Amino acid sequence: MSSTQHDSVTHAIDTAVAAARDAGIELNDEAPVRDLAQRPKTSLAFDLDNLPDVTDLGAVERALEELPGVRARLVFSTKTAWITAPDLMDPSELIAVMQQFGITAVMTDSSLRRRTVASQVDEHHGAVPRRVLRGTKGMSGRMRRHQADEARALDSARTAGFMRDQHGRPRRMKRDPDVLYTSREMMTVPRLIVALVLGVPVIVVSYFQQLQFPAWQWVALVMSAPVVVWSAWPFHRALVGGVRRGLTALDGASSLAILVAFTWSIALLVSTPAGDIGWFSEPKWFAFNHSRLSDGELFLDVACGMTILLLAGRIWTMRARPSLLHEMEQRRPDPSAKVAISVRNRATGAVSIEQVPLAEVSPGDDIVLHAGEIIPVDGYVIGGLAELEPGLIDAREDTVVKVNSPVFSGSRIVDGQIKVRVAETGHQTRMAATHRWIQDVSQRQNQATMLSTKTASWLIPAAIVIAVIDFVAWVTLSNNYNAAMATALAILASVAPTALALSPSIAIRLGIESSARNGIMIRDGKTLRRLENVDTVIFNRVGTLVLPEMHVETITAERGENPDMVLRVAGALSMESDHPSAQAIVRAAREARDHAEGGDEVPHWIDVTNHEITKDGDFKARIELTTRDDDGTAHLQQVDAVLWRPTNLSSLHGRLAVAATAGGTPVVVRWKGKDRGVITLYDPIKDDAQEAITKLEEMGLETVMLSRDTYPVARKFADLLGISSVLAGISGSEKPKTVRAVHTQGASVAMIGDRSVAATLEVADVGILVDAGDKLDISRDMLDELSVAVVRDDVSAIPQLIEQARRVCTIIDRNIVYSWVYNVTAIVLAVAGLLHPMAATVLMLGMSLFVEVRSVSAKKFPS
Repeated sequence: MSSTQHDSVTHAIDTAVAAARDAGIELNDEAPVRDLAQRPKTSLAFDLDNLPDVTDLGAVERALEELPGVRARLVFSTKTAWITAPDLMDPSELIAVMQQFGITAVMTDSSLRRRTVASQVDEHHGAVPRRVLRGTKGMSGRMRRHQADEARALDSARTAGFMRDQHGRPRRMKRDPDVLYTSREMMTVPRLIVALVLGVPVIVVSYFQQLQFPAWQWVALVMSAPVVVWSAWPFHRALVGGVRRGLTALDGASSLAILVAFTWSIALLVSTPAGDIGWFSEPKWFAFNHSRLSDGELFLDVACGMTILLLAGRIWTMRARPSLLHEMEQRRPDPSAKVAISVRNRATGAVSIEQVPLAEVSPGDDIVLHAGEIIPVDGYVIGGLAELEPGLIDAREDTVVKVNSPVFSGSRIVDGQIKVRVAETGHQTRMAATHRWIQDVSQRQNQATMLSTKTASWLIPAAIVIAVIDFVAWVTLSNNYNAAMATALAILASVAPTALALSPSIAIRLGIESSARNGIMIRDGKTLRRLENVDTVIFNRVGTLVLPEMHVETITAERGENPDMVLRVAGALSMESDHPSAQAIVRAAREARDHAEGGDEVPHWIDVTNHEITKDGDFKARIELTTRDDDGTAHLQQVDAVLWRPTNLSSLHGRLAVAATAGGTPVVVRWKGKDRGVITLYDPIKDDAQEAITKLEEMGLETVMLSRDTYPVARKFADLLGISSVLAGISGSEKPKTVRAVHTQGASVAMIGDRSVAATLEVADVGILVDAGDKLDISRDMLDELSVAVVRDDVSAIPQLIEQARRVCTIIDRNIVYSWVYNVTAIVLAVAGLLHPMAATVLMLGMSLFVEVRSVSAKKFPS
């Protein structure tokens, strides 16, 4: 083709394109995107694996919604993605977006079936799987072809990897939360009732000879059999399960004692005069008083008594332990439950109430709630007045709510009616975030409990060995098999490994849950132990000791400078920051501008370019200012400007140095390489800050304040609160090094700060994040390093937290001492023949209950 012909063809194409555009036909690349977004929508569901942390799901949803016409909702608890997309969109595009976040997504069977039916497959050839031909008798040819087409499409999708085989998918087994291998579900009240009804008569007739009658021992054997076999079955099952797993069950000694006592009694009934009609037994309380083997001796009372006492004690302790997770489960809203939503008709303005499933409620909706209902969402009140029950999380919150009051999921309305504007739903509520935190703590503590359980379980093989040696020794020295058996049973019955094993886990769990109920989230038991050892508490001044609001206090300009110009430039440099100090300066600059202060010399607006925030928190930019020549001619000129905070007095001179030390937090305004003025800022101290610092000092802790302010300013502030030491002039990048330096001097450091000093929290022995937010929306990297998160905004939470840690650790340490002292003493008494097997059982249960009561006291939170 010649160049002339080519030019003519090109011209013709351009003309046709122009004509198409004039006719309204879009031929550019954006048209298909707009057309796709306007297509009819279809709903898709995906099963998800390898989900990131719940706080990162919002980023995944936003990435999906960047695709044209897509709306996405990811549900963390069910690991499901619900996506509304144009009907022609390829699901692989959605899967690819989720894969960018490391998520494995597989379309569900139901979604693919709907997509297959809607696509109206045209292909009718190819082999039909054998399974789809079953049950087609009596169908029309058209229906059979349709079913075959659908089956082929499903098989093709499975081959392509869009669906997973539900039948071949391994079931997720529920992990038994009881790490002691004792089935709590099997220790039921009916077993206890049977044990009481049949076992108590056996015990009574064994201890009171006047109640014994001919053949009473055989009746006692028959009555004790169900008690030993069925009522005590949870303990026998635990023994077998522990042996099978290679870990001795903590109730194994009790189970073994019950079985040995019952078996020994049967043997004596069969082979000694104890089985004769007319034989009577006299109770013996000490081993040296027991009858000879030839005279017969029964221990059915021991078998029944141990079963009754163990069942009663275990059932009581299970019901006596409060569980925050269980209470939260009871208050968790049902996604399918109907809620009353307020809907306004856009045309008429009329408001109507509609009942919709909770799963369909979105942020921004208004729901109406009445007395007796549980609030299913996080939000704030926009109408009405109500009284609430004290919440499960941060019980100090107001129980009376009115307009603008925040409310949280899980709160029960006692009286009144309110309308709530929805802010968060489902897994994004505060209760859901707290549930995930406590659940993670429980999993960590289960692993720690496994270690304490294994350590305590060594008591059982030790007790068995001692019992065997004791039996042989008594037989050798006294030739009394009954006395030997009595002492051996007393040894097995007296050991209390359960008390030793459960003391740390119960106290830690209840202590952590108690803290969570008061708005303090503790990571694990190790954190409690580190808090107990803390001797130095470092506060970052901003975010912990002062309210998150600042005000401009004074403006001091250098000689020859306009104070209003200094403020206006500072406001322009602070526009891009959300720090409280920047917001205070911007607010003051706008007020001054609105009041037309400064005259004509101060521009109404200052253009800012190349804005930069340095690692030390200084604001740098190029600003456009008006300068005048000697003849008064005005010129616009771009100059470099900086808003910076001095860390020591050597960087300022004259009146600016005096101003920087005379008031609150100073910031310096500089342009064209010269400092033009100092602005001091005031941030109100929290109401309970001084009281909290005093409490920490009374607890023997050294309090330290970390501040970027100059030393005179920081020292003056610290003196107001009674803080011992001040680390002043420390920029943000230097704070981690400073905390490390304190630690290297031998101090055990608890660092308290907000998100702005996250790196500093990570280097302390205990990092305490304050103002963690209601949803605990903390990144995974920070979450792994974080020790404590406080959702409260008061300083009193810090001394309460440390006091709680000390109480819990003291309870644990004393319980362990008490348990070991008891076990050693009880075994010695049993070996000496001074402890009856029944008395040993009572002592063992009493010790377990004593430790249990002390451990449960950890739920009491300091006031």
